[in-house]
Formats: sequence, C-alpha cells, structure tokens
Amino acid sequence: MNFNKAIVLGRLTRDPEQRALPSGQAVVNFSIATSRFYKDNSGAKQTSTDFHNIVAFGKLADICARYLKKGGLVLVEGRIQTRSWQDKDNNRRSRTEIVMESMQLGPKSGAGSFSQPSAASAQKPSPADDIPVIDHETPVADEPEEINVDNIPF
Repeated sequence: MNFNKAIVLGRLTRDPEQRALPSGQAVVNFSIATSRFYKDNSGAKQTSTDFHNIVAFGKLADICARYLKKGGLVLVEGRIQTRSWQDKDNNRRSRTEIVMESMQLGPKSGAGSFSQPSAASAQKPSPADDIPVIDHETPVADEPEEINVDNIPF
C-alpha cells in the first residue's frame, strides 16, 4: 500500500500568483512558512522555519486567488510531488511542492481578508469566525449540483 498525504498549517509568504494553463484551467502558486519552536541543549529558545511550495488547480485556484493574502493563515491538505525540467541554460532543475486537494481558511480579519486574529478576537471566539472547509469536490454556489438517480436510497 502507498500513501502520499501532506497537511501543513502556516502563513502565506506572498500573495498567490494566478495563471492559466494552455487548456484554460486556472492554476495558482504560493508558499507557506511553518515554524517550529524548541529549546536547544543550553536551554535557549530556538526557531526553525520551513517553506512549502503550494500549487492549486481549477476551482481551488480561483478560491485561493480571491481569499488568500500574504501573512494569512491557511491549512492545506494535498499530496507531495516533485517535478523536473531543464531551464534556458540547459541545467536540470527540480521543485518539490504540495498539490492542494483541500484547504481551510484561517480566521477572518475585520478587513475581509484572512490574516492573523487580533487579541480581542482571540479572547472571544465568534460564530462568524468559523473556518470554512473548501475542497476540490465542493460545488460552487452558482453551479447547480447534479443529482444522480442511482444515489437516491428509495
């Protein structure tokens, strides 16, 4: 059995970059920083930060481009993929990235973007601050969901 799953919770290091593939499908790239805090052998606090390349396609790419901003908190689930290519100078290049399959947006700030919560909102959670779950199979509101007669239980 094989299993390839990555779950990363962190902050965007830059705004998402949206493009279109030759087929017309939307694709977005961004990176997330995750930090680990620990004490070294002498007892001093240390921080180690890792950066993760994220790529999303289709509806998820549109949602990322619309709602994610630099510094915003996001939880990404996907699979790890390494791709290789040759650059203009004929050098072999490779990049490891997480291909997004679903995400959860971080707490909503007062300005309507998703970013770090203020101290006041951290103390008093509000039902309006519930984190939406969005995955690649979630139908978009303006698209009617197809009904399959075979799935009706009676």
